[in-house]
Amino acid sequence: MNVRKFIAASARDALRTVKETLGPDAIILSNRSAPGGVEIMAVAARDIGMLAPANAREEIVVPADDYTVRLSGKAPVATPAAAPAARPAPAVASAARATPARTEVPLAPRPMPRVDPPQKAPEREAEVVPMGVMDEIRALRRIVEQHLAGFAWGESARSEPVKTEVLRQLLDAGFSPQLARELLAELPPSYDAGQALGWVRGVADRALLTIGDGADIVDRGGVFALVGPTGVGKTTTTAKLAARCVLRHGASRVALVTTDGYRIGAHEQLRIYGRILGVPVHVVKDAADLKQTLNELSHKHMVLIDTMGMSQRDRLVGEQVAMFAETAVQRILLLPATGRGDTLDDVVRAYNGPDLAGSILTKLDEAASLAASLDVVIRHRLCLHYVSNGQRVPEDLHLPNRPYLLHRAFKDAPEASPHRFAGVEPGLMMANSAGAPVAASGGRRG
Repeated sequence: MNVRKFIAASARDALRTVKETLGPDAIILSNRSAPGGVEIMAVAARDIGMLAPANAREEIVVPADDYTVRLSGKAPVATPAAAPAARPAPAVASAARATPARTEVPLAPRPMPRVDPPQKAPEREAEVVPMGVMDEIRALRRIVEQHLAGFAWGESARSEPVKTEVLRQLLDAGFSPQLARELLAELPPSYDAGQALGWVRGVADRALLTIGDGADIVDRGGVFALVGPTGVGKTTTTAKLAARCVLRHGASRVALVTTDGYRIGAHEQLRIYGRILGVPVHVVKDAADLKQTLNELSHKHMVLIDTMGMSQRDRLVGEQVAMFAETAVQRILLLPATGRGDTLDDVVRAYNGPDLAGSILTKLDEAASLAASLDVVIRHRLCLHYVSNGQRVPEDLHLPNRPYLLHRAFKDAPEASPHRFAGVEPGLMMANSAGAPVAASGGRRG
């Protein structure tokens, strides 16, 4: 008898191999777990007759219900019974009766083979790193980043001393690392410090968007809403624009509207300006009231809307933006020149939208540097309409003077200034800054 042994990773794979090797009628003799999987001992159906003697194989009948493992789904084919033999002669028949009948003993059914499923390795629980260890890892990471930034700054100072010096001046002036990188991206390597600073100022000049004399909104006319955070000078700037329009087109062509009904006496201040200029002032409460008022004032050359000041993080900012978008009002954002760059970024993000026509810089007389405010105007591609440098109406409202603004912005910090960087501090600031640079070239003059 040809008994075969099969070893596979699982019982299913072993049975499939038995079927392919010994046929679908193979008989499983034993199975057990073995290194590497499951071990099965099997024999072909044609070799099972070798278990009995040769003279007994002809007389042993295997019943139909004897247990066999069939690896194919086919039912056994019934073999037709042999035709009965001819009746023997009387002498032979009597001899047959004298011989006792042999009892056929069926084979005992074999038990079902048991296949043990492969055991899974126990899963390891995830280890929880203590918070103190994580804090130490973050601290070590910061130390490594600072050391690398210092090395990079030192290497840059040795390889590109002019570019490094101009970068330090830009950071000292108040420009963001993001814009400073973009301004210096294509600096010619042959320039000295003076030429390099002039070249960078020219790049910033081309990136700054301003209106020209022929694009003054006072001459164009239209409906404009002055928006911005609290205390930026919206009411005073509204009066300055109204006074300029009255001087050019007459008081009958101008109208003032206020939506500020929250502050005590807010609309009274605008009414005082209206009485001085001879211009009517209208108070609106909601979007429907604003739409009706604007329809009544459609014959005016210019309508100026004074709005309520609020924090850029107030949810009412979104409602205000939606209200003006429904009525096709152009918004002009007022930015204080005294603000920090990150704060001004928040303001622009809160008030930005397709109907934002541009910006006005206020409080130039109070700002020590214009670098941060012009940095925000350049990076967000805002068109600068006017600048304001005082409280006088209308004298302290001007069209933007580009050379003057850039001169104020690129003014280097004094040597004794506590805000001046020293040593590798500019390198650390550049290393800690994040965000993709915004294109600073390709701007246009008004």
